[in-house]
Amino acid sequence: MLGRCPRLAKDFENLSRMALAFLRLAMIRIMMRRIARRWKS
Repeated sequence: MLGRCPRLAKDFENLSRMALAFLRLAMIRIMMRRIARRWKS
Protein backbone atom coordinates (compact mmCIF):
# COMPACT_ATOMS: atom_id res chain seq x y z
CA MET A 1 0.00 0.00 0.00
CA LEU A 2 2.63 2.52 1.04
CA GLY A 3 4.90 1.46 -1.80
CA ARG A 4 2.34 2.51 -4.42
CA CYS A 5 1.72 5.97 -2.94
CA PRO A 6 5.02 7.75 -2.28
CA ARG A 7 3.25 10.84 -0.96
CA LEU A 8 1.26 8.77 1.52
CA ALA A 9 4.45 7.06 2.64
CA LYS A 10 6.09 10.43 3.17
CA ASP A 11 3.13 11.67 5.20
CA PHE A 12 3.28 8.49 7.27
CA GLU A 13 7.00 9.07 7.85
CA ASN A 14 6.33 12.60 9.07
CA LEU A 15 3.54 11.36 11.31
CA SER A 16 5.73 8.71 12.90
CA ARG A 17 8.47 11.29 13.43
CA MET A 18 6.01 13.59 15.16
CA ALA A 19 4.70 10.72 17.27
CA LEU A 20 8.26 9.83 18.30
CA ALA A 21 9.00 13.44 19.20
CA PHE A 22 5.87 13.62 21.37
CA LEU A 23 6.76 10.31 23.01
CA ARG A 24 10.24 11.61 23.84
CA LEU A 25 8.75 14.79 25.30
CA ALA A 26 6.35 12.78 27.43
CA MET A 27 9.16 10.53 28.66
CA ILE A 28 11.32 13.54 29.53
CA ARG A 29 8.45 15.11 31.47
CA ILE A 30 7.90 11.89 33.44
CA MET A 31 11.60 11.63 34.23
CA MET A 32 11.75 15.27 35.33
CA ARG A 33 8.81 14.72 37.68
CA ARG A 34 10.47 11.68 39.21
CA ILE A 35 13.73 13.57 39.70
CA ALA A 36 11.88 16.54 41.21
CA ARG A 37 10.09 14.23 43.66
CA ARG A 38 13.36 12.70 44.78
CA TRP A 39 14.96 16.12 45.29
CA LYS A 40 12.06 17.31 47.45
CA SER A 41 12.07 14.36 49.82
